Amino acid sequence: SDFIVKAETLTLAKEIGIIIEEKHGRDIVIIDISNQSSFADFFVNATAGNVRILATLQDEIEKRMAPAGLLARGVEGRPDSGWVLLDFGDIIVNLFSEEQRNNYQIEKIWSDGAFITG
Repeated sequence: SDFIVKAETLTLAKEIGIIIEEKHGRDIVIIDISNQSSFADFFVNATAGNVRILATLQDEIEKRMAPAGLLARGVEGRPDSGWVLLDFGDIIVNLFSEEQRNNYQIEKIWSDGAFITG
């Protein structure tokens, strides 16, 4: 059923959050956008303290999600731009520098989504 698929997707989103935390990403926010969006169910947003950490987060997420069959359908941006978007289909990962996260304010734009912690 849709509920089971969504629960599995949330579990994967939370695993991505754990990877980000392990690799020194911070301010991790998961937003359930399934009621507001037709293109994805969850955003996973995080801040990287510098370009090196941002690149590490991107590499580590892609490497560790692949065995679960979660491959990025698309990647936009580059670590040195301060924003990398990883499109995993039902999960969109946004990795930001501090400055770009303040610029884009994704949490504000999607504030009617359900914010998930833990």
